[in-house]
Amino acid sequence: MYKNKKILATICARGGSQGVKGKNIRILGDKPLIIHSLNLVRESSLIDEYIISTDSQEIMEVVKKHGFDIHFKRPDFLASGKISRIDVIQHATKWVEENLDQKFDVIIDLGVATPLKNLEDMENSIKILIDEDASNVFSVNVASKSPYFNMVEFLDGKIQYVKKIEKKINDRRDSPQVYEMNDGFNVFKHEILFSDNPQFNENTKISIMPPHRSVDIDEEWDLLLAEFIISTKIKEEING
Repeated sequence: MYKNKKILATICARGGSQGVKGKNIRILGDKPLIIHSLNLVRESSLIDEYIISTDSQEIMEVVKKHGFDIHFKRPDFLASGKISRIDVIQHATKWVEENLDQKFDVIIDLGVATPLKNLEDMENSIKILIDEDASNVFSVNVASKSPYFNMVEFLDGKIQYVKKIEKKINDRRDSPQVYEMNDGFNVFKHEILFSDNPQFNENTKISIMPPHRSVDIDEEWDLLLAEFIISTKIKEEING
């Protein structure tokens, strides 16, 4: 709980993965990927309850082995790769409220694919939502490329910048600041999660994470990069 707001954490992990086979239970450092996120829930004094949504028996067994509870198996109609994460979070939240007889003010979803996030990153995203009375918050990192300067697309038969701007930009640092969405966190007020527009609205905020904690595991290369980061001195910065 934070400032009298009751907080639910959801962790959504499908069994299927296209880029990295068995991604959610692949070993990173000394533990399966999903456990990196679940350990943050265990460590935080702000989280009142958590719920894991998975369609995979193997993931369920790994989670139980590490001391976490599994309350249900995700239904097949929510197990497709085409299903929105929002739909899965809504289903998990409803399950808790209906079966554990609890109500929550805030729901935070932890993305398993961004395993290097830390407790400070997680709790900061919650505090931004509550302290700034935001409708929702999602995590980002400063983009390494700029759509105004060094990102192009094929449009109307020719190559051009993804975004046009009136002034001439000779250096990326002179272009407007842009951010990459990562899979770290999505935080919602309860009523916003179940609204028609839970992701982007007039009072959406962002929580900025450093790049070395923002690696998303989408390909095998990302797993190697994350392994390198936690095995070097940068590990101290991640944990600190």
